[in-house]
Amino acid sequence: MTTPRTRVSTRLGGIAPSATLSVTAKAKELRAAGAPVIGFGAGEPDFPTPGHIVEAAIAAAREPTNHRYTPAAGLPELREAIATVTTRNSGYSINAGNTLVTNGGKQAVFQAFASLLDPGDEVLLPTPYWTTYPEAIALAGGTTVEVFAGPEANYLVTPEQLEAHRTERTKAVLLCSPSNPTGAVYSPEQTRAIGEWALDKGLWVITDEIYEHLTYDDAEFTPLLRVVPDLADQAIVVNGVAKTFAMTGWRVGWMTGPTDVIKAATNFQGHLTSNVSNVAQRAALAALEGPMDEVHRMREAFDRRRTTMVSMLNDIEGITCPTPRGAFYAYPSVEGLLGRSIRGRTASTSAELAQIILEEAEVAIVPGEAFGPSGYARLSYALSDNDLKEGLGRIQALVTE
Repeated sequence: MTTPRTRVSTRLGGIAPSATLSVTAKAKELRAAGAPVIGFGAGEPDFPTPGHIVEAAIAAAREPTNHRYTPAAGLPELREAIATVTTRNSGYSINAGNTLVTNGGKQAVFQAFASLLDPGDEVLLPTPYWTTYPEAIALAGGTTVEVFAGPEANYLVTPEQLEAHRTERTKAVLLCSPSNPTGAVYSPEQTRAIGEWALDKGLWVITDEIYEHLTYDDAEFTPLLRVVPDLADQAIVVNGVAKTFAMTGWRVGWMTGPTDVIKAATNFQGHLTSNVSNVAQRAALAALEGPMDEVHRMREAFDRRRTTMVSMLNDIEGITCPTPRGAFYAYPSVEGLLGRSIRGRTASTSAELAQIILEEAEVAIVPGEAFGPSGYARLSYALSDNDLKEGLGRIQALVTE
């Protein structure tokens, strides 16, 4: 008797849906049905894309050359701009031949892992992590090894912690600073220490730098290859225009790295999606070559909202929130609310707590299970000041009744 075959492949059937997108979709669904839901789930700026970028796209849409296929690796002009801006902002030199333009940062993340991993290879993943990382690792045939750092360490792992989890199967480590989901930022010294450790152990580093322009207080974004230039032959840098320029829907990201890796990833993309939309690439070119005034204004708004969110969260008994120093997320511990009766309901996990908050207060947050251990939550402050205060006020009123 033959074993029945599944309709969906094991590889795709095992993928968990994106928790952040699911929460955002649920909030939108409830709002469409008339519920006054406030969502803290979305990891995207609430501002429109700056006007000069939109105008560049409109002009590009009218140009017939943009109606045709272009090189899979990206428009030559955009690749040159990426190399120029990276060299200027990050303090180390790359050339256009070592860049690949992708359909958003997510594709760059997946292709980075796909370029490096074989079945059984392990990736050390600082935890809490962005929900897509472990899924991308699994799709590429690798195995995630979580390395947890809690709020007492500001969610920052050390080389000693990484070393304790390294095995003979370890091939790479992921670094995301400023961090999604915690907003943590590694200092230059901490970044250098991790980079030098990886170099010494012969490990690849995939460094996600998409929040590079969003740091606050005295935090400093530290490009890995600026402080450990000898790592250039075993590092892949992921970036994009989504967060900096409020271009999440335009889907333009990129990866930079050694020639052989970029060549392999380009060949893969040639069969997978081919070139990114030419109109979106022209818009990204305008973003990289244009003024940063709107970017600075958005950052000032995020900083203001960050201060409000941390203060209001820490005013809620049972919630403890370290001050994030980058990106646009707060990552509080909600363990003090677990086991507490809330309108006659009790949550034993942060996922259950998030459900109660959604149903009782009409506020959507993302539970910690999406990013690692239970007992935490991610709240994005990329929403209006009024909605932020209203949403946090509803949570406070709910849990203090």
